[in-house]
Amino acid sequence: MNRRHLLLAALAAPAAAQTPPPSGKTVAGLPAPLETLDLWPKGAPGGPKSMPTEIVTERSTDAQLTDRAVGGISRPRLVVFRPLRPNGAAMLITPGGGYKWVVVDREGYELGRWLAARGVTAFILFYRLPGDGWAAGPDVALSDAQRAIRLIRHRAADYGVDPQRVGALGFSAGGHVCADLGARFATATYKPVDAADRLSPRPLLAAPIYPVVSMSLPVAHPGSRQLLIGGDTALEAAHSPHLNVPANAPPHFLVHAEDDNVVPVENSLLLRAALRARGIPVETHLFTHGGHGFGLNKAMGKPAAAWPDLFMAWAATMGLV
Repeated sequence: MNRRHLLLAALAAPAAAQTPPPSGKTVAGLPAPLETLDLWPKGAPGGPKSMPTEIVTERSTDAQLTDRAVGGISRPRLVVFRPLRPNGAAMLITPGGGYKWVVVDREGYELGRWLAARGVTAFILFYRLPGDGWAAGPDVALSDAQRAIRLIRHRAADYGVDPQRVGALGFSAGGHVCADLGARFATATYKPVDAADRLSPRPLLAAPIYPVVSMSLPVAHPGSRQLLIGGDTALEAAHSPHLNVPANAPPHFLVHAEDDNVVPVENSLLLRAALRARGIPVETHLFTHGGHGFGLNKAMGKPAAAWPDLFMAWAATMGLV
């Protein structure tokens, strides 16, 4: 271990009893997370009779790359990437996975490392999945996101974070979690469990990246729609963030590729229109090429590779950094 890892290990010591990060192979040169934070002190509420079993699937065949996805999450938690010199900003990151699983590396750890290198404390959320039978049903991931923002604020002093400067960013189905949080942060989706739940779950800003937004076909992503609402048309409006934007929604930053053949670009356009109708600041970047799921590394060599720097420049104008 080098000096940086020793320092981070010392900082992470109070969290040693927490549930560890998802398992799997590691790659030399890519810092592995050393700290986690369980969301629920007495276990997640509303568990199914048969609790899901967490399973990590490695999808990369390259020994120098990891591309894991985790399903069956029963202990939702934050994986923390601390910067050596925190600037007081924090970001909650909700990776995608179509509500079937949660991506670990491509839309999680890659961005966590990138943000930490720029002074932002990054919290990757491994949220519960609606198809696993939780009592909260389609609100279960939103419950975890609300709790995560509150917990980050409650523990702000432990992480060198300004509790007012906590944003949210999510990809694909995790973009739906992010957009849902931006729209329904004030919706009571669980009973308070401790002092953290007295704090606001409204993020300072929200950045859904190629997000699932609409639950209505043909714009909806069919897989996410099926796992979230079971195809029940009566639930579509309640779980389509663009139909639930409040007057006090946070500013939004949207990114999408026009050639996305998994989640149509119309999802971001619907959310943009709804935000503008409410007078909510929204910055939108649409790229001709990029496809779906480009995250950071898969955007390299494409115009879409500009999105992280565009986000940081915009976030500075919003007071995050």
